[in-house]
Amino acid sequence: MKHIYTILLASIIILVSSCSSTRSTSNIQGKKYDNYEQYIEAYYPIAVEQMERYNIPASITLAQGLLESGAGNSTLTRKSNNHFGIKADKSWKGKKTSSMDNGRKCYFRVYDNPKESYEDHSRFLVGRQRYAALFKLKKTDYRGWAKGLKKAGYAEDPAYPGKLINLIERYDLQKYDKYSSKKIVNTAQGNTPLALRGNYTIYRSSNLLYIVANTGDTFKSLSKATGVSRRKLIRYNDLYKDYPLKAGDIIYLEKKHRKALKPNDFHTTEQGESLHSIAQKYGIRLKNLLKMNPQFKEYATLKVGDILRLR
Repeated sequence: MKHIYTILLASIIILVSSCSSTRSTSNIQGKKYDNYEQYIEAYYPIAVEQMERYNIPASITLAQGLLESGAGNSTLTRKSNNHFGIKADKSWKGKKTSSMDNGRKCYFRVYDNPKESYEDHSRFLVGRQRYAALFKLKKTDYRGWAKGLKKAGYAEDPAYPGKLINLIERYDLQKYDKYSSKKIVNTAQGNTPLALRGNYTIYRSSNLLYIVANTGDTFKSLSKATGVSRRKLIRYNDLYKDYPLKAGDIIYLEKKHRKALKPNDFHTTEQGESLHSIAQKYGIRLKNLLKMNPQFKEYATLKVGDILRLR
């Protein structure tokens, strides 16, 4: 797994009407993760699928999802699976939730899972005449789409187009406008979907799906949330049945690799790392990491600067 560096998540101002919603963001227990990159890895397959069905650039969908949901960390997204901040107007017949903003009560749509939110976002744009001009643009014209969304009234923020364009170019989201869903592996072993289940987000890194444990989690609760058996969760993550899960633990939902994916050939240890944490970092089975590094025992104390083979 490549190193992923934490960025400070900016305060996000949104959205669909005069109502706005505060987008909270947080790091995962101080670990070096970029929540934006995690979000992109988790949801770009859905964005590409929606692009093929509705001709909305995947880059635009992802950028709006990142912006409106605070990379999946907003309260509205975590509790209601609403990734685009779409309001529950009179036409909405599903579940809804309320939020106070500047002394006004706003109602937002509630979805059972993120894919429903992405689908509704697409239909929201396709089904309203004021967005019709956007569909005359090329799918690769993300700048035109960003400016057109603002012009059509998607958001009141005058900086909205610039924010979308900045996200697209910073994270190279425009590459997904040329993707095909036929070439994307959307599921892992056991057909585990990329979706929120309860309060968990399923991420993907090193071509493996994983979640990040919360305070109070157990293998039983994670099994219920993910659909992966308790026994498999323990085995996949080289843990033991009585291991006390901690907030921030990476828990893979499928078998890890026998060796790290290219170009990760070696790892230089940092303060506080263990053989297990390095195995988790790169998605390698612990027994294979030990075979590649016979100078270390399973519970060896590593020194800063130790070099380990990963392939």
